[in-house]
Amino acid sequence: MIIDVHSHAWSYPDHFQKDFISQATRARSGKEVDLTVNYDEYKATSPKEVKTVVFGGKAKLSGLWVDDQYVANYVRSNPDTLIGFLSVDPTQKNWERELHSGHQDLNLKGIKLLPMYAGFMPDDPLLDPLWNYATDNNLPVLLHTGTTFISQAPLKFTLPRHLDEVAIRHPKVKIILAHMSHPYEAECIAVIRKHPNVYADISALHYRPFQLYNSLMLVQEYGVWDKVLFGTDYPFTTVNESISGLINLNSMLEGTKLPRLNEEEIENMIYRETLSILGLE
Repeated sequence: MIIDVHSHAWSYPDHFQKDFISQATRARSGKEVDLTVNYDEYKATSPKEVKTVVFGGKAKLSGLWVDDQYVANYVRSNPDTLIGFLSVDPTQKNWERELHSGHQDLNLKGIKLLPMYAGFMPDDPLLDPLWNYATDNNLPVLLHTGTTFISQAPLKFTLPRHLDEVAIRHPKVKIILAHMSHPYEAECIAVIRKHPNVYADISALHYRPFQLYNSLMLVQEYGVWDKVLFGTDYPFTTVNESISGLINLNSMLEGTKLPRLNEEEIENMIYRETLSILGLE
């Protein structure tokens, strides 16, 4: 069984402002990305046995807003294979009510945060009610960390070091740092190594293969393969493309003396029991 811990559910372009759409052309160098989400297409570009964590996202600053009801409806269409996460934008009114409703009324199983896109620090004490609620209700929290193509999204909010303080204050919450915080992978690895309940995913990294090779070599040298989870970032890429990119990383090293990634560990990551790790079984 493959668990894709990072996939999106939204209606494109309805859930986006025009400014976000125009800037999204910078998402992947040399390739125009179609942000349309279609679950049949997702299944067709995946192996047979895949379960998927899906979320929308709320970030008024950057022009993205997906109601949790939309995500819940998306999950309801394929409840055996989809696991929904709610989202909140703590810079907006009623975010705590949306947190409770998304979990209690819509039965969503985790939380997705977009600190950089929405413009807030994840370690701000004002967010302690969220982290306390996640602790009390065993909700994993996945955060976007790393770079972006959106100009108005401040990089200072996305640095993985801010999750160190969160994990110190709220050590029981399962936290996932999306995209291995690229290009801040070394900082990400320092954080996930330090905290037993903090992990990273490798979503949307395979199409920068040399950067991903170096990132996973850091994972290997620091001995934290077990803290890295498989994810895609669909619709930016697919399950099959992500797997192919991972298993072919060593092939670009032919003719060099560069160290090889442990291919058994790569396979273990692809088939990791992520749902068990996150308490989502």
